[in-house]
Amino acid sequence: MFRNGRSVILTAKLPSNTSEIIQKRSRYVKANMLLPNQPAPNFEGTAVVGTELRPISLSQFQGKYVLLVFYPLDFTFVCPTELIAFSERAAEFQSRECQVIACSTDSVYAHLAWTKLDRKAGGLGQMNIPLLSDKNLRISRAYEVLDEQEGHAFRSVDEAIRLLDAFIFFEKHGEVCPANWKPNSATIVPDPVASLSYFSSVH
Repeated sequence: MFRNGRSVILTAKLPSNTSEIIQKRSRYVKANMLLPNQPAPNFEGTAVVGTELRPISLSQFQGKYVLLVFYPLDFTFVCPTELIAFSERAAEFQSRECQVIACSTDSVYAHLAWTKLDRKAGGLGQMNIPLLSDKNLRISRAYEVLDEQEGHAFRSVDEAIRLLDAFIFFEKHGEVCPANWKPNSATIVPDPVASLSYFSSVH
């Protein structure tokens, strides 16, 4: 997720075999891998928007949040449940000035065919978010997701909205949000002394 060209890395609970995964993937780690607060790589491509094929780029959303959702493949099983969930709640992201974009390495024509397939048959149907094609693999490589082979743990739309709210709160108020934070919950002043009021209230 990113805004104004700055990236924000979303993290999830680490699996029990974390060290094994790290060792397995260490050969893929690059010195210039995407880190929080670094410029998000720009991208340009063609997306299915509604029933049309349109050019789309990161720069056209300057000043907004962008949630770029990478998924493995069209016409699969878990992916449509995730994408439909994001699509059905697109208005909630839009109200927070956030554009959700789904992206895979399928062709834009595969995306279009998937939207024409009825949801009862495993299709997407009408979508309220763009489906971006990364057929040349440039976007996936730029965002360091191309070599991911363990699947995606981050599948919750509620969690995406919660994290987005936390980012917005920090930008507006300058206070950081503790684990499992929700709107109207206590936050932390990022100061060694001022932060003690939070810790003393919860421990």
